[in-house]
Parts: sequence; C-alpha cells; structure tokens
Amino acid sequence: MNAIKKIAARACAISAGVVFYSQSAWALLPIEHWVEPSGAQVWLVQSPALPMVDVQVDFDAGSRRDPAAQAGLASAAADMVTKGVRAAGDAPAIDENALGEAWADLGASFGAGADRDAFSFSLRSLTDAPLLARAAELASRQIGQPAWPEDVWQRERSRWSAAIRESDTRPGTVAGKAFAKAVYGTHPYGQQVTAETVSKIEVADLRAYAERSLQACRAKVSIVGAVSRPQAQTLVGTLLAHLPSGAPCAALPAVPAVQPLAKAEEINIPFQSAQAYVLIGQPGFKRSDPDFLALLVGNHILGGGGFTSRLTEQVREKRGLSYSVSSQFAPGLNAGAFVVSLQTRPDQAAEALKVSRAVLERFVAEGPTEAELKAAKDNLIGGFALRIDSNRKLLGNVVNIATNGLPLDYLDGWTDRVAALTVADVRAAMARKLQPDRMVTVVLGAQP
Repeated sequence: MNAIKKIAARACAISAGVVFYSQSAWALLPIEHWVEPSGAQVWLVQSPALPMVDVQVDFDAGSRRDPAAQAGLASAAADMVTKGVRAAGDAPAIDENALGEAWADLGASFGAGADRDAFSFSLRSLTDAPLLARAAELASRQIGQPAWPEDVWQRERSRWSAAIRESDTRPGTVAGKAFAKAVYGTHPYGQQVTAETVSKIEVADLRAYAERSLQACRAKVSIVGAVSRPQAQTLVGTLLAHLPSGAPCAALPAVPAVQPLAKAEEINIPFQSAQAYVLIGQPGFKRSDPDFLALLVGNHILGGGGFTSRLTEQVREKRGLSYSVSSQFAPGLNAGAFVVSLQTRPDQAAEALKVSRAVLERFVAEGPTEAELKAAKDNLIGGFALRIDSNRKLLGNVVNIATNGLPLDYLDGWTDRVAALTVADVRAAMARKLQPDRMVTVVLGAQP
C-alpha cells in the first residue's frame, strides 16, 4: 500500500503538468491506427515525455440517438455508470462510494459523459505496469458491468429534474431552447431534455441502452501517452473485455440531415430580466466539411476573435450596445448551428440587433479585408502550439480525427493550410454556408 500511495502522490504531482511541442515536434509523434479483432478501432500517439496515459473510448451513442420521448437517455446512462458496478464471478460489487475511494487509492481518474454525437469514457493513469493494470481492470468493470442501482437512479432523476426546472427560469436557457427549436426543427440536435422526458427513463431503459449501444465493435479508442503499441493493445483489450463482442457490428440507422431554413423567422419572448438576450443564426455545417479552416478563420474575424472581431468593434466599441458579442459555428457529425449572440440593455435590444445584422450581412457579402485576414491567420497560426501542448489536448485532437474521419496527418499541415487561405477563399466559404436573409432571430426581454 505504501508503494501505491507513493505512486498516487506522484500522479497528483504530475497530473497538472504539460508537455510543450512545436509543430515540427508533432511530426515526431505520428498517429498509429488499427482495428482490433473485436472490431474496435484504435488511434495511438506514443508520447513518452511523462509516465502517464490518457485514453478516451467513444461510441456513436450520443443524444442525437435518444428517443424523443426519453431525451436525456445517453446523459443519464453516463451519470449512472459511475454509481457502482455489479458482482461478476469472483469480483464483488462496488458501490459509488467505494469506487471513489478505489480511484483515489490508484491516483488515477475515470469518467463518463455524453454529448450530442458521442457517449464517452475517459481514463487517466500513470503507466507503472501494476498500477495501470489495476486501473484498466477497474475501468473495464465500470464500462461493461455497471450496477444501475434503482435507489441511486431515483435520487439522481429527482435531482436532475429539479435542476432542469430551475434552469428553465433563467433567461439564457429560455432563449437558447427557443433558438434550438427554431433552427433544428424536429432534428435530434434540437431535442430538449425536460423533467417530463427524464421522468420516462427507467433503470430498464438504461440497461437496454447500454446493451445495444456500447459494444466493442463500435468503440473508437484514442490513446496518448507513454505506451507502446503492444501495451496499447493490451490496454484496449482489458478496457473492452466486459462489453458484448462479435465484429462486425450491424450498421447503425442513419441520422437524418439537418434541413436548411426556408425563410427568416423572428421570435420575441417577453421576459422580465436585467438584460435582453439576442440570438441570430441558422444550421451550419458538419465538422468534416472541407471548408472548415476557411470558416474557422472567417468566424475569427467576424465574431470569434474577441476584441479584434468586427462584431465587437461595431456593437461594443463604437456604440456601447453590449459588453460582449460573439459568433460561433458548432459543427458536429451533423450540421451544428451558427449563432451570433449578445446581451444588452432591454431598451437597446432593437439597435443592437440592427447593427449585428448589418455587420453579418456585409461580412458575408464582402468577406474580410487583407489586413483582417493577415491578423486572423497570424493569431491562429501563432496559437497553434497551444492546441497540442499537453497530453490531454493531444488526446482531444486525436478524438477529433477519429470521430470525424479526418486524415491521420491532419495536424501536420494545419498551419500551412491556414496560411494559404485567401480573402476569396474565406468570402466564398462564408457565402456558401450563411444566408443572412433566412436566419432565425430570438430576442428575449426587449423593451420598446
């Protein structure tokens, strides 16, 4: 136990550590990719600088695959896999408190989560062989042998329902839900988790969800750390050992495309609040879209670059209509939304909306200036090292490549591709994706 305590202490000491890489150094850390006999796909970056490993196991089982009447199912399952494991063979059951103590003793961390596109497990551990083996086995049990305790789910469901009801009293939540409904329509990206949908989720539903969605042949495993390929293969085999196997898996049902908007829509929501909320937007594009980098640069200039953006200059700096205003794209496996968002005094909402629309329309029509493009490219290229300066950030980039089918050398030429973009490239990409005359506008809490 003393040895474990020392290792755990060492883990705490290095867990916040970062390893810095230049772009040229990244080329020395190529991504290896292979398919396991189980059908699981693996992406590995061998990063020996620290004696630790970060792992993420992803499944195409995010909220976009939730039944509409049970919106929140994936998130509920992610919450409950951390609440205990069942007894299996000689291995005893472990409740949520004992699990927390076990991970603390190992000096490792494990978690689960669900977003709109994926259900994910994450593991971070030192690579000391006995310690990593124990951490992997414990993670494997949580992945494949969750207990789904009824009393804990009743507690969590009540807590979650109360949080939803409280959140629905906030102006930002009300505006955001109205925007999502108008932009996505009936598409799963627009499904709303409510107290009612959560009330329809039972333990049997959680168990059935896991059995059909979390199968070894559907796993995409991303690994960054001080492990060799044989060690990574052993690690993957352990992590997925308790999941149903049998490759190949049947194809998942296709998720429909997000439909473009046919016309403009303005939604005014009366609300007593100190600030009015303004959202302007539409469906955007998939993360795999070849225009991604041009749109990244374009949005940086329009409203994603903070104080250097056009929206900030025109809405905040010149007219004082908002403390902050921004724009962003949220691409995913389906077309995520583009949105311009700001908060302002209720009596200034109409003017802030007018100025924001004008800035957006002009930018889509004309594109950036040469000076704006150079500044944006310099900022993004100069900040590239910060995108890969730790194992955890490297892991996020590997997951991005794995999830969206990007080439293994995607990062190698990233800065060169950004540097090569022209004003015409950015203008054309923005014009292809954005239609200012067909956007949804939500204004909450405005005053005449």
